[in-house]
Amino acid sequence: MHVVLGVAGGIAAYKAALLLRLLREAGHQVRVVPTTAALEFVGTATWEALSGQPVTTSVFEGTESVEHVRIGRDADLVIVAPATADLMARAAVGQADDLLTATLLTATCPVLMAPAMHTEMWQNAATVANVATLRSRGVHVLDPDDGRLTGADSGPGRLPEPEAIADAALALVTTSGGEGDLAGRSVVVSAGGTREPLDPVRFLGNRSSGRQGIAIAADAARRGAVVTLVAANVDAALLPGGVDVVRVETTADLQRAMQDRAAGADVLVMAAAVADYRPAEIAQAKVKKSGEGLAISLVENPDILAGLARGARADQVVVGFAAETGDDAGSVLDHGRAKARRKAADLLAVNQVGEGTGFGDVPNAVVILDTAGEIVGRAQGTKSDVARGLLDAVADLLSRRSLVDGAETMSARAATLPE
Repeated sequence: MHVVLGVAGGIAAYKAALLLRLLREAGHQVRVVPTTAALEFVGTATWEALSGQPVTTSVFEGTESVEHVRIGRDADLVIVAPATADLMARAAVGQADDLLTATLLTATCPVLMAPAMHTEMWQNAATVANVATLRSRGVHVLDPDDGRLTGADSGPGRLPEPEAIADAALALVTTSGGEGDLAGRSVVVSAGGTREPLDPVRFLGNRSSGRQGIAIAADAARRGAVVTLVAANVDAALLPGGVDVVRVETTADLQRAMQDRAAGADVLVMAAAVADYRPAEIAQAKVKKSGEGLAISLVENPDILAGLARGARADQVVVGFAAETGDDAGSVLDHGRAKARRKAADLLAVNQVGEGTGFGDVPNAVVILDTAGEIVGRAQGTKSDVARGLLDAVADLLSRRSLVDGAETMSARAATLPE
Protein backbone atom coordinates (compact mmCIF):
# COMPACT_ATOMS: atom_id res chain seq x y z
CA MET A 1 0.00 0.00 0.00
CA HIS A 2 1.21 3.52 -0.81
CA VAL A 3 1.11 5.64 2.35
CA VAL A 4 1.90 9.34 2.61
CA LEU A 5 3.16 10.36 6.04
CA GLY A 6 2.81 14.10 6.51
CA VAL A 7 4.83 15.61 9.35
CA ALA A 8 4.09 19.09 10.67
CA GLY A 9 6.41 21.28 12.72
CA GLY A 10 5.98 20.19 16.33
CA ILE A 11 8.24 18.68 18.97
CA ALA A 12 6.31 15.40 18.62
CA ALA A 13 7.77 14.98 15.11
CA TYR A 14 10.29 12.53 16.54
CA LYS A 15 7.43 10.10 17.23
CA ALA A 16 6.58 10.14 13.52
CA ALA A 17 9.88 8.38 12.89
CA LEU A 18 8.63 5.51 15.07
CA LEU A 19 5.32 5.54 13.19
CA LEU A 20 7.23 5.38 9.91
CA ARG A 21 9.10 2.33 11.10
CA LEU A 22 5.86 0.58 12.09
CA LEU A 23 4.37 1.24 8.67
CA ARG A 24 7.48 0.02 6.84
CA GLU A 25 7.68 -3.13 8.99
CA ALA A 26 4.05 -3.84 8.12
CA GLY A 27 5.11 -3.94 4.47
CA HIS A 28 3.84 -0.56 3.26
CA GLN A 29 5.62 1.87 0.94
CA VAL A 30 5.81 5.23 2.74
CA ARG A 31 6.53 8.66 1.27
CA VAL A 32 7.31 11.23 3.97
CA VAL A 33 6.14 14.78 3.22
CA PRO A 34 7.28 17.13 6.00
CA THR A 35 6.69 20.83 6.33
CA THR A 36 9.69 23.16 6.39
CA ALA A 37 9.15 23.65 10.12
CA ALA A 38 9.13 19.87 10.69
CA LEU A 39 12.70 19.67 9.37
CA GLU A 40 13.78 21.88 12.28
CA PHE A 41 12.95 18.93 14.55
CA VAL A 42 13.86 15.89 12.41
CA GLY A 43 16.05 16.33 9.35
CA THR A 44 15.72 15.22 5.73
CA ALA A 45 18.44 12.57 6.04
CA THR A 46 16.51 10.76 8.77
CA TRP A 47 13.28 10.65 6.79
CA GLU A 48 15.01 9.51 3.62
CA ALA A 49 17.00 6.81 5.40
CA LEU A 50 13.96 5.40 7.20
CA SER A 51 11.57 5.59 4.25
CA GLY A 52 13.90 4.82 1.34
CA GLN A 53 12.13 7.63 -0.53
CA PRO A 54 13.18 11.17 -1.50
CA VAL A 55 11.96 13.95 0.76
CA THR A 56 11.00 17.47 -0.23
CA THR A 57 8.76 20.22 1.14
CA SER A 58 8.29 22.50 -1.84
CA VAL A 59 5.81 22.39 -4.73
CA PHE A 60 8.65 23.68 -6.94
CA GLU A 61 10.71 20.48 -6.66
CA GLY A 62 9.91 17.46 -8.82
CA THR A 63 7.99 19.68 -11.22
CA GLU A 64 8.83 17.43 -14.16
CA SER A 65 6.51 14.76 -12.69
CA VAL A 66 4.05 17.28 -11.14
CA GLU A 67 4.67 15.83 -7.69
CA HIS A 68 2.42 18.29 -5.85
CA VAL A 69 -0.52 16.56 -7.59
CA ARG A 70 0.84 13.06 -8.18
CA ILE A 71 1.72 12.22 -4.56
CA GLY A 72 -1.82 12.75 -3.32
CA ARG A 73 -3.41 11.04 -6.33
CA ASP A 74 -1.24 7.92 -5.96
CA ALA A 75 -1.75 7.54 -2.20
CA ASP A 76 -3.88 4.78 -0.69
CA LEU A 77 -3.72 6.45 2.73
CA VAL A 78 -2.53 9.80 4.09
CA ILE A 79 -1.49 10.21 7.73
CA VAL A 80 -0.47 13.55 9.25
CA ALA A 81 1.38 13.11 12.54
CA PRO A 82 1.87 15.38 14.28
CA ALA A 83 -0.90 17.61 12.94
CA THR A 84 -0.24 21.01 14.49
CA ALA A 85 -2.80 23.78 14.99
CA ASP A 86 -1.18 25.66 12.11
CA LEU A 87 -1.31 22.71 9.72
CA MET A 88 -4.96 21.97 10.49
CA ALA A 89 -5.86 25.65 10.07
CA ARG A 90 -4.24 25.75 6.65
CA ALA A 91 -5.86 22.46 5.63
CA ALA A 92 -9.28 23.64 6.82
CA VAL A 93 -9.24 26.68 4.52
CA GLY A 94 -7.76 24.76 1.60
CA GLN A 95 -4.34 26.38 1.41
CA ALA A 96 -1.74 24.76 -0.82
CA ASP A 97 1.37 26.74 0.02
CA ASP A 98 3.67 23.76 0.51
CA LEU A 99 3.87 20.15 -0.67
CA LEU A 100 1.98 18.72 2.31
CA THR A 101 -1.08 20.97 2.02
CA ALA A 102 -1.08 20.51 -1.78
CA THR A 103 -1.02 16.74 -1.22
CA LEU A 104 -3.97 16.99 1.15
CA LEU A 105 -5.98 18.89 -1.50
CA THR A 106 -5.34 16.27 -4.18
CA ALA A 107 -5.76 13.12 -2.08
CA THR A 108 -8.96 11.14 -2.63
CA CYS A 109 -8.00 8.31 -0.26
CA PRO A 110 -8.70 8.19 3.51
CA VAL A 111 -6.89 10.91 5.48
CA LEU A 112 -6.12 10.70 9.19
CA MET A 113 -4.70 13.52 11.31
CA ALA A 114 -3.17 12.97 14.73
CA PRO A 115 -3.06 16.35 16.51
CA ALA A 116 -0.34 17.44 18.90
CA MET A 117 -0.18 20.86 20.59
CA HIS A 118 -0.50 22.56 23.94
CA THR A 119 -3.84 22.22 25.71
CA GLU A 120 -4.76 25.88 25.28
CA MET A 121 -4.22 25.60 21.51
CA TRP A 122 -6.27 22.41 21.23
CA GLN A 123 -9.14 23.95 23.18
CA ASN A 124 -9.03 27.31 21.41
CA ALA A 125 -12.24 28.12 19.53
CA ALA A 126 -10.37 28.48 16.24
CA THR A 127 -8.85 24.99 16.51
CA VAL A 128 -12.18 23.51 17.61
CA ALA A 129 -13.84 25.03 14.53
CA ASN A 130 -11.05 23.85 12.20
CA VAL A 131 -11.27 20.29 13.52
CA ALA A 132 -15.05 20.33 13.07
CA THR A 133 -14.60 21.56 9.48
CA LEU A 134 -12.07 18.87 8.64
CA ARG A 135 -14.23 16.13 10.15
CA SER A 136 -17.28 17.39 8.25
CA ARG A 137 -15.30 16.91 5.03
CA GLY A 138 -14.44 13.30 5.86
CA VAL A 139 -11.01 13.79 7.39
CA HIS A 140 -10.48 11.49 10.38
CA VAL A 141 -9.07 13.62 13.21
CA LEU A 142 -8.03 11.72 16.31
CA ASP A 143 -8.44 13.25 19.74
CA PRO A 144 -5.02 13.86 21.29
CA ASP A 145 -3.94 11.98 24.38
CA ASP A 146 -4.08 13.55 27.82
CA GLY A 147 -0.61 13.63 29.39
CA ARG A 148 2.76 15.31 29.77
CA LEU A 149 3.42 17.98 27.13
CA THR A 150 6.62 19.74 26.06
CA GLY A 151 7.22 21.66 29.26
CA ALA A 152 6.12 20.95 32.80
CA ASP A 153 2.43 21.21 31.95
CA SER A 154 0.08 18.30 31.28
CA GLY A 155 -3.32 17.99 29.64
CA PRO A 156 -5.05 17.06 26.39
CA GLY A 157 -2.76 17.75 23.44
CA ARG A 158 -0.20 14.96 23.58
CA LEU A 159 0.37 13.04 20.33
CA PRO A 160 -1.14 9.53 20.55
CA GLU A 161 1.42 6.76 20.59
CA PRO A 162 2.65 5.62 17.15
CA GLU A 163 1.07 2.18 17.52
CA ALA A 164 -2.35 3.71 18.22
CA ILE A 165 -2.02 6.05 15.23
CA ALA A 166 -1.03 3.18 12.93
CA ASP A 167 -3.94 1.04 14.12
CA ALA A 168 -6.46 3.85 13.64
CA ALA A 169 -5.11 4.83 10.22
CA LEU A 170 -4.77 1.37 8.74
CA ALA A 171 -8.26 0.45 9.98
CA LEU A 172 -9.59 3.12 7.59
CA VAL A 173 -8.28 1.17 4.61
CA THR A 174 -10.33 -2.03 4.60
CA THR A 175 -9.83 -4.62 1.92
CA SER A 176 -13.45 -4.70 0.81
CA GLY A 177 -12.35 -5.80 -2.62
CA GLY A 178 -11.72 -9.29 -1.23
CA GLU A 179 -7.93 -8.98 -0.88
CA GLY A 180 -7.78 -9.64 2.86
CA ASP A 181 -7.74 -13.15 4.31
CA LEU A 182 -10.74 -12.19 6.48
CA ALA A 183 -12.61 -10.35 3.73
CA GLY A 184 -16.37 -10.64 4.21
CA ARG A 185 -16.02 -12.41 7.57
CA SER A 186 -17.87 -11.19 10.65
CA VAL A 187 -15.54 -10.87 13.63
CA VAL A 188 -16.64 -10.01 17.18
CA VAL A 189 -13.88 -9.05 19.64
CA SER A 190 -14.18 -8.25 23.34
CA ALA A 191 -11.62 -5.97 25.00
CA GLY A 192 -10.96 -4.25 28.30
CA GLY A 193 -11.77 -5.28 31.84
CA THR A 194 -15.17 -5.78 33.40
CA ARG A 195 -16.13 -3.96 36.60
CA GLU A 196 -18.40 -5.34 39.29
CA PRO A 197 -19.98 -2.63 41.50
CA LEU A 198 -19.68 -2.81 45.29
CA ASP A 199 -21.65 0.37 45.89
CA PRO A 200 -22.41 3.51 43.83
CA VAL A 201 -18.73 4.59 43.82
CA ARG A 202 -16.61 1.44 44.16
CA PHE A 203 -16.07 -1.64 42.02
CA LEU A 204 -13.99 -4.79 41.68
CA GLY A 205 -11.87 -4.63 38.55
CA ASN A 206 -8.53 -5.52 36.98
CA ARG A 207 -5.56 -3.90 35.21
CA SER A 208 -6.67 -4.53 31.62
CA SER A 209 -6.50 -1.46 29.33
CA GLY A 210 -8.13 -3.21 26.37
CA ARG A 211 -5.16 -2.46 24.09
CA GLN A 212 -4.67 -6.08 22.99
CA GLY A 213 -8.32 -6.61 22.05
CA ILE A 214 -8.36 -3.24 20.29
CA ALA A 215 -5.29 -4.21 18.26
CA ILE A 216 -7.01 -7.46 17.26
CA ALA A 217 -10.15 -5.58 16.17
CA ALA A 218 -8.10 -3.08 14.17
CA ASP A 219 -6.08 -5.79 12.42
CA ALA A 220 -9.21 -7.81 11.62
CA ALA A 221 -10.69 -4.69 9.98
CA ARG A 222 -7.49 -4.21 7.95
CA ARG A 223 -7.86 -7.80 6.73
CA GLY A 224 -11.32 -7.00 5.37
CA ALA A 225 -13.54 -8.30 8.17
CA VAL A 226 -16.71 -6.62 9.40
CA VAL A 227 -15.74 -6.04 13.02
CA THR A 228 -17.69 -5.45 16.21
CA LEU A 229 -15.67 -4.46 19.28
CA VAL A 230 -17.36 -5.09 22.63
CA ALA A 231 -15.42 -2.66 24.84
CA ALA A 232 -15.50 -3.04 28.61
CA ASN A 233 -14.44 0.20 30.31
CA VAL A 234 -11.96 1.16 27.60
CA ASP A 235 -10.59 4.70 27.19
CA ALA A 236 -12.45 6.25 24.25
CA ALA A 237 -9.18 7.64 22.86
CA LEU A 238 -7.94 4.09 22.25
CA LEU A 239 -10.93 2.96 20.17
CA PRO A 240 -10.04 2.26 16.52
CA GLY A 241 -11.83 3.56 13.47
CA GLY A 242 -13.62 1.32 11.01
CA VAL A 243 -15.27 -0.92 13.62
CA ASP A 244 -18.64 -0.99 15.36
CA VAL A 245 -18.17 -0.35 19.10
CA VAL A 246 -20.49 -1.64 21.83
CA ARG A 247 -19.73 -0.26 25.31
CA VAL A 248 -20.28 -2.52 28.34
CA GLU A 249 -19.36 -2.41 32.03
CA THR A 250 -20.06 -5.62 33.95
CA THR A 251 -19.50 -9.28 33.18
CA ALA A 252 -23.25 -9.72 32.72
CA ASP A 253 -23.26 -6.85 30.20
CA LEU A 254 -20.37 -8.44 28.32
CA GLN A 255 -22.00 -11.87 28.30
CA ARG A 256 -25.23 -10.48 26.83
CA ALA A 257 -23.39 -8.48 24.17
CA MET A 258 -21.30 -11.46 23.05
CA GLN A 259 -24.20 -13.91 23.05
CA ASP A 260 -26.41 -11.50 21.11
CA ARG A 261 -23.79 -11.26 18.36
CA ALA A 262 -22.46 -14.82 18.41
CA ALA A 263 -25.01 -16.30 16.00
CA GLY A 264 -24.00 -14.01 13.13
CA ALA A 265 -20.23 -14.17 13.70
CA ASP A 266 -17.62 -16.22 11.88
CA VAL A 267 -15.00 -15.49 14.54
CA LEU A 268 -15.42 -14.73 18.25
CA VAL A 269 -12.40 -13.42 20.16
CA MET A 270 -12.66 -13.14 23.95
CA ALA A 271 -9.74 -10.82 24.73
CA ALA A 272 -11.47 -8.98 27.59
CA ALA A 273 -10.31 -9.61 31.14
CA VAL A 274 -13.49 -10.84 32.83
CA ALA A 275 -14.00 -10.61 36.58
CA ASP A 276 -14.24 -14.13 38.00
CA TYR A 277 -16.37 -12.97 40.92
CA ARG A 278 -18.93 -10.27 41.73
CA PRO A 279 -20.34 -9.06 45.05
CA ALA A 280 -23.33 -11.08 46.21
CA GLU A 281 -25.05 -7.82 47.10
CA ILE A 282 -24.57 -4.25 45.83
CA ALA A 283 -24.95 -1.54 48.46
CA GLN A 284 -27.39 1.16 47.39
CA ALA A 285 -25.42 3.84 49.25
CA LYS A 286 -21.69 4.38 49.68
CA VAL A 287 -20.30 2.00 52.28
CA LYS A 288 -18.78 4.01 55.16
CA LYS A 289 -15.77 3.12 57.28
CA SER A 290 -16.71 1.38 60.51
CA GLY A 291 -13.27 0.85 62.04
CA GLU A 292 -13.92 -2.90 62.10
CA GLY A 293 -12.92 -3.86 58.56
CA LEU A 294 -15.23 -5.00 55.78
CA ALA A 295 -16.22 -8.49 54.72
CA ILE A 296 -17.53 -8.89 51.16
CA SER A 297 -19.36 -12.00 50.05
CA LEU A 298 -18.60 -12.90 46.43
CA VAL A 299 -20.35 -15.15 43.93
CA GLU A 300 -18.82 -16.67 40.82
CA ASN A 301 -19.48 -15.09 37.44
CA PRO A 302 -20.43 -17.22 34.41
CA ASP A 303 -17.66 -18.52 32.15
CA ILE A 304 -18.37 -16.56 28.97
CA LEU A 305 -15.64 -18.17 26.85
CA ALA A 306 -16.69 -21.73 27.72
CA GLY A 307 -20.32 -20.86 27.00
CA LEU A 308 -19.44 -19.43 23.59
CA ALA A 309 -17.33 -22.51 22.78
CA ARG A 310 -20.13 -24.90 23.77
CA GLY A 311 -22.65 -23.06 21.61
CA ALA A 312 -20.38 -22.53 18.61
CA ARG A 313 -21.28 -23.69 15.13
CA ALA A 314 -19.01 -26.18 13.37
CA ASP A 315 -17.82 -23.46 10.97
CA GLN A 316 -17.22 -20.88 13.69
CA VAL A 317 -13.84 -20.10 15.28
CA VAL A 318 -13.80 -19.22 18.98
CA VAL A 319 -10.62 -17.68 20.42
CA GLY A 320 -9.86 -17.04 24.09
CA PHE A 321 -7.12 -15.51 26.19
CA ALA A 322 -5.62 -16.98 29.34
CA ALA A 323 -3.80 -14.43 31.48
CA GLU A 324 -1.66 -16.46 33.86
CA THR A 325 1.06 -15.83 36.44
CA GLY A 326 2.26 -19.32 37.31
CA ASP A 327 2.51 -20.66 40.89
CA ASP A 328 3.62 -23.67 42.93
CA ALA A 329 1.01 -25.81 41.17
CA GLY A 330 2.40 -25.21 37.70
CA SER A 331 3.89 -22.88 35.11
CA VAL A 332 2.03 -20.37 32.97
CA LEU A 333 1.96 -22.92 30.14
CA ASP A 334 0.77 -25.71 32.46
CA HIS A 335 -2.19 -23.63 33.60
CA GLY A 336 -2.83 -22.53 30.03
CA ARG A 337 -2.98 -26.11 28.75
CA ALA A 338 -5.42 -27.11 31.47
CA LYS A 339 -7.57 -24.10 30.64
CA ALA A 340 -7.48 -24.88 26.90
CA ARG A 341 -8.88 -28.36 27.53
CA ARG A 342 -11.44 -27.04 29.99
CA LYS A 343 -12.69 -24.09 27.93
CA ALA A 344 -12.74 -26.01 24.61
CA ALA A 345 -12.12 -22.89 22.52
CA ASP A 346 -10.60 -23.50 19.09
CA LEU A 347 -7.58 -21.36 19.97
CA LEU A 348 -6.34 -20.09 23.32
CA ALA A 349 -3.67 -17.38 23.59
CA VAL A 350 -1.76 -17.85 26.84
CA ASN A 351 0.25 -14.95 28.21
CA GLN A 352 2.04 -14.16 31.43
CA VAL A 353 0.70 -11.03 33.11
CA GLY A 354 1.38 -8.90 36.15
CA GLU A 355 2.29 -5.37 37.08
CA GLY A 356 4.31 -4.02 34.14
CA THR A 357 3.79 -7.19 32.11
CA GLY A 358 1.08 -7.91 29.56
CA PHE A 359 -1.37 -5.26 30.77
CA GLY A 360 -1.28 -1.73 29.34
CA ASP A 361 1.01 -0.15 26.76
CA VAL A 362 3.80 -2.72 27.08
CA PRO A 363 5.09 -5.54 24.85
CA ASN A 364 3.21 -8.81 24.96
CA ALA A 365 3.97 -12.44 24.14
CA VAL A 366 1.55 -15.32 23.74
CA VAL A 367 1.66 -19.05 23.13
CA ILE A 368 -1.29 -20.19 20.99
CA LEU A 369 -2.83 -23.53 21.98
CA ASP A 370 -5.49 -25.65 20.32
CA THR A 371 -8.42 -27.35 22.07
CA ALA A 372 -6.20 -30.22 23.20
CA GLY A 373 -3.63 -27.86 24.70
CA GLU A 374 -1.05 -28.41 21.95
CA ILE A 375 1.08 -25.46 20.80
CA VAL A 376 0.07 -24.31 17.31
CA GLY A 377 1.80 -20.92 17.24
CA ARG A 378 3.54 -18.10 19.05
CA ALA A 379 3.41 -14.32 18.74
CA GLN A 380 5.32 -11.58 20.50
CA GLY A 381 6.22 -7.90 20.28
CA THR A 382 3.82 -4.99 20.29
CA LYS A 383 0.11 -5.48 20.79
CA SER A 384 -0.27 -5.12 17.00
CA ASP A 385 2.41 -7.78 16.41
CA VAL A 386 0.55 -10.20 18.69
CA ALA A 387 -2.76 -9.35 17.00
CA ARG A 388 -1.30 -10.15 13.59
CA GLY A 389 0.18 -13.44 14.79
CA LEU A 390 -3.08 -14.52 16.41
CA LEU A 391 -5.21 -13.60 13.39
CA ASP A 392 -2.77 -15.42 11.12
CA ALA A 393 -3.64 -18.54 13.13
CA VAL A 394 -7.37 -17.75 12.88
CA ALA A 395 -7.20 -17.21 9.11
CA ASP A 396 -5.23 -20.44 8.69
CA LEU A 397 -7.83 -22.39 10.69
CA LEU A 398 -10.69 -20.90 8.67
CA SER A 399 -8.87 -21.75 5.44
CA ARG A 400 -8.22 -25.35 6.46
CA ARG A 401 -11.85 -25.81 7.48
CA SER A 402 -13.01 -24.41 4.16
CA LEU A 403 -10.80 -26.89 2.31
CA VAL A 404 -12.21 -29.79 4.34
CA ASP A 405 -15.78 -28.61 3.79
CA GLY A 406 -15.10 -28.24 0.08
CA ALA A 407 -13.64 -31.74 -0.16
CA GLU A 408 -16.57 -33.25 1.73
CA THR A 409 -19.04 -31.44 -0.54
CA MET A 410 -17.29 -32.75 -3.66
CA SER A 411 -17.30 -36.28 -2.26
CA ALA A 412 -21.01 -36.04 -1.47
CA ARG A 413 -21.79 -34.82 -4.98
CA ALA A 414 -19.67 -37.54 -6.54
CA ALA A 415 -21.62 -40.17 -4.60
CA THR A 416 -24.85 -39.03 -6.23
CA LEU A 417 -23.55 -39.33 -9.80
CA PRO A 418 -24.61 -42.39 -11.83
CA GLU A 419 -21.93 -45.00 -12.44
